[in-house]
Amino acid sequence: MNTAVKTQEVRIKHRAVTKDTIKAHLMDGRTISVPLAWSWRLSDATPKQRANCEIIGDGNGVHWPDIDEDISAEGVLYGIPAPRPQTSSRLSLKSEKKKTAANKKHAADANKAGSS
Repeated sequence: MNTAVKTQEVRIKHRAVTKDTIKAHLMDGRTISVPLAWSWRLSDATPKQRANCEIIGDGNGVHWPDIDEDISAEGVLYGIPAPRPQTSSRLSLKSEKKKTAANKKHAADANKAGSS
């Protein structure tokens, strides 16, 4: 038995971002909600930045120009979170060493100034 199913393109009609979720109201009447943490850029954004967005591609996605974030309708529907970029542990270690050295120098300079 063969069954023909006509698939409809997923398109966003309206979006809403709360402090915890991204909600996409689709053209076919469904509402899809995903955790805000799925978009690290939106998670880190201010409420004003989250509010400034535009529907793009005839409803194929949403763009937030202030934070350069794009979320596709399919990404929300099929659950594709955006991975946060990882910093190299080597770079983090170098940064920590620089901070420690700067703090030690600052403390030494303060001690010299206090004993003069």
